[in-house]
Amino acid sequence: MTLSPMTQLRKPFLLLGSLMTLLAIGILLQGWHTLRQDGIWEIFRSGGIAVTVGGLRWELGPWDNAVPLQRGINPDCNGHSWVEFVRFWTRLFPTQSPFRGTSSSRRSAPSLDVPAALQPHYDPKTGYYDPLGPAEYTLEELVAIAVYVNVNRSVVNINTRGIQGRAFFFLEIPTEGEGSGVVLDKRGHILTNFHVVEGAEQIQVTLFDGSSYEAQIVGGDAATDVAVLRITAPPEKLYPVVFGDSSKLRVGQKVFAIGNPFGLERTMSSGIIASLNRELPSKERYRKITQVIQIDAAINPGNSGGPLLDSHSRMIGMNTAIASRTGESAGVGFAIPVNTVAKVVPQLIERGRVIRPDIGIARVYQTEAGLLIAALVPGGAAERAGLRGPKIIRRQRRQGPFVYESQIVDRSAADLIVGVDGQPTLTVEDFLNTIESHEPGDRVIINVIREGKEMAIPVTLDAGG
Repeated sequence: MTLSPMTQLRKPFLLLGSLMTLLAIGILLQGWHTLRQDGIWEIFRSGGIAVTVGGLRWELGPWDNAVPLQRGINPDCNGHSWVEFVRFWTRLFPTQSPFRGTSSSRRSAPSLDVPAALQPHYDPKTGYYDPLGPAEYTLEELVAIAVYVNVNRSVVNINTRGIQGRAFFFLEIPTEGEGSGVVLDKRGHILTNFHVVEGAEQIQVTLFDGSSYEAQIVGGDAATDVAVLRITAPPEKLYPVVFGDSSKLRVGQKVFAIGNPFGLERTMSSGIIASLNRELPSKERYRKITQVIQIDAAINPGNSGGPLLDSHSRMIGMNTAIASRTGESAGVGFAIPVNTVAKVVPQLIERGRVIRPDIGIARVYQTEAGLLIAALVPGGAAERAGLRGPKIIRRQRRQGPFVYESQIVDRSAADLIVGVDGQPTLTVEDFLNTIESHEPGDRVIINVIREGKEMAIPVTLDAGG
C-alpha cells in the first residue's frame, strides 16, 4: 500500500507529539510524586488546601479575595468561584519563614516552626504572623520616635574656622571644623564641647530650620571639655533641652544620641549604656574627666557636643569622644555626665570660667608613699595653714676677695601628703578630684607625714581658677 505524501509528512509529527505527551505525563507524575513525598499539605476549615515544597507555597480555596480560575459558579460553594487561586509565596529563608507550614527539611514537625503564642496572630489576608495587629509601631519604636520629635529641634550644627599657627614667611594655614550643640535657654546660650570651638576665630551655629547665626564664646572649661556659646536668634526658634540626672543611670539602660556626624544634621542613633565611671584624659595636666558614661551607640566625627538622651527625652550626657583606630565609630563612645555639665555651665554663663577651690600647692612629686610637696604658692592656703615644702639651705663660700653663694634643696623637710579628710590619696588625680569636690571656703583636713610622724593639718580652701 502506498502512503500519500501528506500521510508521510504527518508521521514524524505524530511521533514527536507522542513523545512530548509521554514526557509531559512523566513530568506530571514526577511532580505529583515530589508533592506527595516532599510537599507539606494543609487543609483549612474553609475548604481550601495549601502545599509547600521547595521553598514555594501555593494555596487553593474559595476565599473572597481570590482570583478565579473558572468563571462558572458552583451553587455548592455558596456563590464562590469553583476553584480559585489565592496566593503565591516565594520563601528566601524557608526555616525562618513567617508562613504557615515548614520547609521540606523540617516536615516531620511542622508545628514547631511557629511558637504557640504566635499562632493566634496569624493574618490570613497577608499570610504573615503579626503580633502588633492593627498597631503601626511597637512601644520601643514609639519611644524612639518620641525622643527624636521632642529633642531634634534642640540640636544645632556648629561650624568653625580658625588659623593653625603661623608658618614661614607669615603664611597662615586656615582650618575648619564641625560639631554639634544643644540649646540651653531662650536667651540663645548653646552648649558644646570645649574642643569643638577651641582656637576658633569664627563660629557659625545652624538651627533646626536651617537658619544660621554667628556665635560668640561665653566661656569654656578645658578641664571638663565644656563650652558655652551665645547666638542672637528669635526666642520662638529656640527649643531648650531638658536636663536629667546622671547619678541615676544604670548599665544596660537604653540611650539615644542626636548630632551631626559627617555634617548630616540631626542624625539619631541608639544603644545602651555599656559602662559607667570611666575616665578620659583632660587638656589640663594632671587632670582627668571623671564619671564618664560609656555607650555603644554610633558616635562619629561631628557628634561631639550633641546630647545623650534617655527614654524620657531628658539629656543625661554630652557626647564627647570615641575609642577607634580609624577615627570612625567602633561601638565605644563616651559622654560627659550631665551632672558635671550642670555644675559647670552656670559658672561659664556668669563668669566665663569655672572657679575651683585652690589649696595653694604649686607642685608635688608623686612617690609610692604619697605626694611630696615640691613647691607652695606664696601666701596661699597651704602655706597659711602651716604645710611645709622643701627647705632651702643657702651657703656662702669665700675665695680670696670673692664670696660665692649656693643653694641646696632639702626635700626631706617637705611634708608627704598621704590623705585628705582621712581618705588615702596617693596620686595627683585623686588629690585634685578630692579637693575639687569641695567649694571655695570649705575646710579640709590634709593628712601628712612630717619627720616620720603622721599629722592632720586643717586647710581652708581659697577660690582659684
